Amino acid sequence: MQRYIKKILEARVYDIAVETPMEEARGLSERLANRVLLKREDEQPVFSFKIRGAYNKMSQLNEEEKARGVITASAGNHAQGVAASARHLGIKATIVMPKTTPDVKVSNVRRLGGRAVLHGDTFDEARAHSEKLMAEKGLVYIHPYDDPDVIAGQGTIAMEILRQESGPIDAIFVPVGGGGLIAGIASYVKYLRPETKVIGVESNESACLALAMEKGFRDKLDQVGIFADGVAVAQIGEYTWEVAKDYVDEVITVSTDEICAAIKDIFDDTRSVCEPAGALGVAGMKKYVAREQVSGQTLIAIDSGANVNFDRLRHIAERSELGEQREAIIAARIPERPGSFKKFCAALGKRNITEFNYRYANDQQAIVFAGVQILPNNGGREELMAEMGEHIEDVVDLTDNETAKLHVRYMVGGHAPANVDNEVVYRFEFPERPGALMKFLNKLGGRWNISMFHYRNHGAAYGRVLVGLQVPGDEHDQVGQFLEEIGYTYFEETDNTAYKLFLG
Repeated sequence: MQRYIKKILEARVYDIAVETPMEEARGLSERLANRVLLKREDEQPVFSFKIRGAYNKMSQLNEEEKARGVITASAGNHAQGVAASARHLGIKATIVMPKTTPDVKVSNVRRLGGRAVLHGDTFDEARAHSEKLMAEKGLVYIHPYDDPDVIAGQGTIAMEILRQESGPIDAIFVPVGGGGLIAGIASYVKYLRPETKVIGVESNESACLALAMEKGFRDKLDQVGIFADGVAVAQIGEYTWEVAKDYVDEVITVSTDEICAAIKDIFDDTRSVCEPAGALGVAGMKKYVAREQVSGQTLIAIDSGANVNFDRLRHIAERSELGEQREAIIAARIPERPGSFKKFCAALGKRNITEFNYRYANDQQAIVFAGVQILPNNGGREELMAEMGEHIEDVVDLTDNETAKLHVRYMVGGHAPANVDNEVVYRFEFPERPGALMKFLNKLGGRWNISMFHYRNHGAAYGRVLVGLQVPGDEHDQVGQFLEEIGYTYFEETDNTAYKLFLG
């Protein structure tokens, strides 16, 4: 710890980074009955804290290393931090980025003077290529998080926090990807104020620190989700783990919906739009307060960045009400006869319907998909489901069903005709670039008939696809092998409740 304290105190970040403000979030403070402060790292020159660590590392290179040039692999904030730092220091920088990286980020790296090399569909493929180029050209690698000088650069945030808030701090909530940010903050805070809790917050789709904490060693996640792309890391770093395992008090994981709700919370208080990874601190804080029932405390969340694609805002807005637990998604079977819909609405009491989808299927029954407003004064989901169950024979809560929210809600009424048999269903994440869909269709060829196809893009690096294939029973064991050959991330959804109700 003392080694990092010295490094943090000597870190050279302010040649290019700025000391960011810490603002009270008045709306959140009132709602949570605690004093909530936001550390506004979204106000850095590249709209992210990453510039601190990148510059601190690069400023300490010797003249021979600077002459060789630097290289890194990144799809976003670190790439821009390296490019900006290289321009300031007069160093040539090569940034390897996946081909799926949005144009706005590629353009920004080039605008900052970096050489952007697009390679592969995933970060792992980009990183492998960057390591190959490093060896071939003798470049110096600037790691996005797992380097003592990078960690020290991020630790300057903690130095500012303790200077800006001289009173007691009960807890600091820190977004976690590879761990550079939380390692730097924990080192400094626990040395000077050991009574202050340092709490990591991860997306439940990329909770690599939570996994390491549970197992006691650095293990690797089998799969990493892409919504909070700034923290989409499969394994916590070596240097970062050495700090985190001893000085991080706990890790809280949050869902996509909870992240979206936190983005809205930050917007309501600051009128700024942070990226999904940037809102993790607030999302984790809200969960902590609800769990511990604390009040009157001083709680700080790191707003770590604001590099979000504008197109993603529609998805964020759509999911924020669910994340704030103001809306529930339900499905119900009702008789196909006059008065059934009126009975269904009466069962909702004074709750408003936010969405209702239905299509005639047969003369016996109808299956409806509905969004229902839930507020503190009309009970939560449990009370809603209990009341509905008293009046409606068959009702299902789909609020936590990802396939229902991503796909099925837009496909209601698409039941398979009687002649569609042997259907299996898979959900895919396609790299969002020209040729990705054609690659899939060419691979598929005429082997199995496509019986269902739904595609929805959320402005991210990947598109979401739901596919139905007619596969004879004796060929089911061949599907997995075939999909591995295609190389796209996939999940089987044949047994998904939402699929069976509305599409099967």
